[in-house]
Amino acid sequence: MTDITRRASPNHDARPPGGPVDILLVHYTGMESAEAALDRLCDPAAKVSAHYLIDEAGRIFALVDEARRAWHAGVASWAGAADINARSVGIELVNPGHEFGYRPFPEAQMRALDGLAIAIVARHGIPPHRVIGHSDVAPERKQDPGELFDWARLARLGLGLWPAPDFAPSPHAEALGPGASGAAVVDLQLALGGLGYRVEGTGLYDTPTGAVVTAFQRHWRQSGVDGIADGETRSLIHHLLDRLPDGPA
Repeated sequence: MTDITRRASPNHDARPPGGPVDILLVHYTGMESAEAALDRLCDPAAKVSAHYLIDEAGRIFALVDEARRAWHAGVASWAGAADINARSVGIELVNPGHEFGYRPFPEAQMRALDGLAIAIVARHGIPPHRVIGHSDVAPERKQDPGELFDWARLARLGLGLWPAPDFAPSPHAEALGPGASGAAVVDLQLALGGLGYRVEGTGLYDTPTGAVVTAFQRHWRQSGVDGIADGETRSLIHHLLDRLPDGPA
């Protein structure tokens, strides 16, 4: 693995005693340069941090010790847990993001992430299906790491939930979108909740439901990120739910 440079951030506190570390959370920085991102993550006034940052050349910076709670997730939820910082290790990938010119993640950066992620997951025993993105845990606020991030690559390394090679959409799954209501929407919401997303089973395809569908697509249906639960999206949600090792996340 690439050498790791220490650049300590003051923005951290103690993890709750005895709590699990069972999520690896991937972000992009969403800033115009690596140095600007490092400065912000190490600025005590900003009150944000992550355990690691990887720049586009593949250099890894260690900012917060993994034994400590870094402040990277913000208001977030996954599988019923609300304090995501307490139970996660956070990695920031330098990328300008959707605001400043979103672009693919370079090979050197991804290669560095591969090695770092494998080591983190091994140290903490993090289940593969709990390697997720910031937009997964905060779908109404965040877009990162976004639809250009290569989740399939991580899954090939055993770092993530991914469709089986023979996945095919059901021809019977109707499309659902804003304004839809009824039992099919409840089914969609419950299935997304089973994957780990925070979504209420209201039976109404409201703005929060659309945000969760969009987050799902950024991770698992990157060819079409539109917030519409079309037949492919709905089929894929249920397919991935069936592939979870022990039922819902």
